[in-house]
Amino acid sequence: MTVSCVLVPRFNLTAAAGGREELLRRPAALAPEPGREQIVGETSGAAEAHGVRAGMRLSEALARCPELTLVPPDLQRTGELWEAALLRLEGIGAAVESERLGEAFFSVEGLRGLYGSIAATLATARSAIGMSVRAAAAPTRFPAYAAALHSGRRARRRRFTRGGEMVIPPREARGFLSPLPVSLLSPRLDPSGATGYELVATLERLGIETLGRLAELPAAAIADRFGALGLRARRLARGKDGPLRPRDAGKGLAESMELPEAAAGPQLERALSLLVDRLLANPRRRGRTVRALRLGARLAGGGGWRSEAALRRPSARADLLRLVLLPKLGQLPGPVSELSLEATALGAAAGDQLELARSDRERRRERLGEAVRQVRTAAGPGALLRVLEVDFSSGVPERRAMLTPFPDMGP
Repeated sequence: MTVSCVLVPRFNLTAAAGGREELLRRPAALAPEPGREQIVGETSGAAEAHGVRAGMRLSEALARCPELTLVPPDLQRTGELWEAALLRLEGIGAAVESERLGEAFFSVEGLRGLYGSIAATLATARSAIGMSVRAAAAPTRFPAYAAALHSGRRARRRRFTRGGEMVIPPREARGFLSPLPVSLLSPRLDPSGATGYELVATLERLGIETLGRLAELPAAAIADRFGALGLRARRLARGKDGPLRPRDAGKGLAESMELPEAAAGPQLERALSLLVDRLLANPRRRGRTVRALRLGARLAGGGGWRSEAALRRPSARADLLRLVLLPKLGQLPGPVSELSLEATALGAAAGDQLELARSDRERRRERLGEAVRQVRTAAGPGALLRVLEVDFSSGVPERRAMLTPFPDMGP
């Protein structure tokens, strides 16, 4: 199998900077997320020249570069920009895996017949993204990532160029990785980068500065000193990686709403209830249950916030979804000007469970649910609405109550 990597360098930092290019020319780094571990995110080239790297402790980064500018992360805006890019990439037929913003992987095997070659497929993907991207292909995910990251270096590019694009053959993948620094592993070992950075820093102190040196070490010695994380780092250094996991086709099912003023407390809870009702009434759901959700917010003071929520069992019950999401509102770092909700993973359609006997209430609920579905099918999702109290104390009728889709009667 041949895996392609499409990479937008410093995507999170660039998106958070909001087009302020002069900021990226100075030492700059993404500030730690509110309430999270105090580590810096992506860094500018000037910051890297001072030795500041993603995943580094904030205190260490400021000690190395006192003039470092911290850019507040805007996860909401960054996520929206990357989601739009992924939809364009899926438009060329790619089954995309993307666990980090600014980075996507897909198999080129099925696309080679459409576009003629691996190089032509990479060129098509680069054009579809519509940004300044780097693209490369290799037998597995990590060599493809390393190749995309180093595709701008002419010496490396001349050796592995195929049809104008960087393609690493299977027999040369380990040789390509061997001279590269172990610091490439830092963002690959854990989502936050903190644990990976500490492992890489320890390896460098022990004199293991390249992936080739790490790959040559005995597995038993790595396991004894670094445990499971060290063994995973050794596998990556040897060019071995797990299979691709393309994202769920149900992604893109989302609802959002702007709040008239900075909202918090009960008003925010009512807005969340409204979003849950709209999400379940969305005709694109097609009766399927929800397995995972992403709650996002644009903060009134600037920046954005996002949080993931997974359900133990797939469900389409509005009360259960609200029960899972309401605790997330307590993690918000400030008042909100816009709230959004996205179903990141969908389950199968709810099935009918046979019972020996049902109560009158259950039969009435079933008939009511069937009536709701028939009316929505005939007249659209906005045909049945209910009144939702939003702000009891407001003297403006439009703020005191809102219309929301009638709740689904599904399981």
